[in-house]
Amino acid sequence: MRMRESGMPDQQTWSGFFSPSRALENLLFGNVDGNVADFGCGYGTFALPAAEIISGMVYAIDIDEMLLKQVREKAEGRKLQNVITLRKDLLEESTGLDAGSCIYVMLFNVLHCERPLRLLLEAKRILVPGGLVGIIHWISDPTTPRGPSKHIRPTPGQCGLWIEQAGLNTVLHEIPLPPFHYGIVARKPEAQ
Repeated sequence: MRMRESGMPDQQTWSGFFSPSRALENLLFGNVDGNVADFGCGYGTFALPAAEIISGMVYAIDIDEMLLKQVREKAEGRKLQNVITLRKDLLEESTGLDAGSCIYVMLFNVLHCERPLRLLLEAKRILVPGGLVGIIHWISDPTTPRGPSKHIRPTPGQCGLWIEQAGLNTVLHEIPLPPFHYGIVARKPEAQ
């Protein structure tokens, strides 16, 4: 999924912005047990810690083969057997995963793309009924050191609208993830 310039910092700077395990906990990941998909997994910042938490598979999906290679190498280094990398352009094709195959989908710093609703609809398709979508994005504060241009950063309100349009229900809205991000959690309705 090549999308509008994300302003992605280098890996060392990026990893300093988060405690991935704490962010996952804040986004209701703690009770997850099943398969998980990470759309636009990048450096594996969240896919790898997720794989350490769950017994299911983590599908780390990105268009960049070089990043996927790094994720595979890191997974091997951590002796993680439950990380599968998938090279996909999620704005042009599906994940290739079966409908209802995942309990959690991570949409972390990707909804500034040209077609965010497409990502949410694909997340909904692969989720089990009652499954969760975790969203992280950059706040609009002009003091953020990197990230996408301010005019394409989605606000929590805009994300909420897309969630509704995708037929998902917001569970937690605008969770602070300091210093530069916020989070949202949505759920696929049980009766789908």
